[in-house]
Amino acid sequence: MADRILENGISEHIEVAKRVQGDRELNAAVQKLADALVQAYSKGGKLIIMGNGGSAADAQHAAAEMLGKYMKERKALPAVALTANSSVMSAIGNDYGYEKTFVRQLEGWMGKNDVVVGISTSGNSPNVVEALEYAKKKGVFTAALVGAKKCKLDGIANALVKAPSENTPRIQEMHIMLLHIVCGIVEEKLVERGIA
Repeated sequence: MADRILENGISEHIEVAKRVQGDRELNAAVQKLADALVQAYSKGGKLIIMGNGGSAADAQHAAAEMLGKYMKERKALPAVALTANSSVMSAIGNDYGYEKTFVRQLEGWMGKNDVVVGISTSGNSPNVVEALEYAKKKGVFTAALVGAKKCKLDGIANALVKAPSENTPRIQEMHIMLLHIVCGIVEEKLVERGIA
């Protein structure tokens, strides 16, 4: 049984990754997000990124790649993962409701040159949806990493990165892979330009 689970998991991962590779619309959205981050960092902006559960871990991972380094020695790039402070999350959730946990932080953190990224495998997480709606209303560039199903974030994000799967683990695996690719593009371009 363990062998079957292992084999199926690897096979599914490879199959979805191949779909990602051949998806021009998806690849264009990834490039659009990377370009927006290059522009943001060139203008003194930052990455603000969020998600729930495994997507929260991916958000913190991506922020760490920017603040630390991905592959190159360079300057730190400002990035904020909105789930990283448990006191903030629990205070806002307690006082205003869980759906306000991200939008309230955007009110304090977000600047006009930032990029706001929401990660949601369903694409319907209320706190992510509300945060991206707020950022869009304020004219800030937004990106959403979601799964293949039609979702609320489809019509909100400037860059919509739809992992071509309806299986949560496979969606999450594609999200972190694509975030790594974005980090690589951004780092390369900023180092080339002498910005990082």
